[in-house]
Amino acid sequence: MIKNILFDMGNVVIRFDRGLIMDHAGVTDPADRALLLREVFLSLEWARMDRGTVTDEEAVEIVCRRIPERLHDAARKIITFWDRPIVEIPGVYELIEELKENGYRIYLLSNASTRQPEYWQRVPAAKFFDGTLVSAFHKLIKPMPEIYELMLKTFSLKAEECFFIDDSAYNVDAASLCGIQGAVFFEDMTRLRGELRAAGVWVKA
Repeated sequence: MIKNILFDMGNVVIRFDRGLIMDHAGVTDPADRALLLREVFLSLEWARMDRGTVTDEEAVEIVCRRIPERLHDAARKIITFWDRPIVEIPGVYELIEELKENGYRIYLLSNASTRQPEYWQRVPAAKFFDGTLVSAFHKLIKPMPEIYELMLKTFSLKAEECFFIDDSAYNVDAASLCGIQGAVFFEDMTRLRGELRAAGVWVKA
């Protein structure tokens, strides 16, 4: 019987759109966008921020060493202000509210840097969550099995009583190897509600 619903954050609860983030940073030139995509979003430093082995400020410093000076301000904005503004995924707030009202406990399991608590409080649905586990604080990231095991241990959860929602199939598959059911979220609320109902979760169609 499912009692706990675990949510990923980016592209599940809130939007993480690289193109939109670069728009907000004022980057319009296609070549500059391609460079920043490679040197910031797809960089080792971004992964290390999630892993908690570099801070956001350290990542900015490292990235700026290898990109043109004219893009330094944009790189800083992308790394330290990507969350402005917070953009919710349509329908997820209502789903989380409904799950909470129906007696389910709600948790966050996210790959994110140590800055996450600064902006999480601005996420409207955050008020429904019973607990959060953010990768950087534990030097672990999804899909490492250790992070799922830590999640269960930290909040005294039973794997068979949890359902995990993530936008990455790799992360959902890894959770399943730890005994946690789950679904890959494709921003299709009808499909997600159907998958929850199939798992025995009480939500409207």
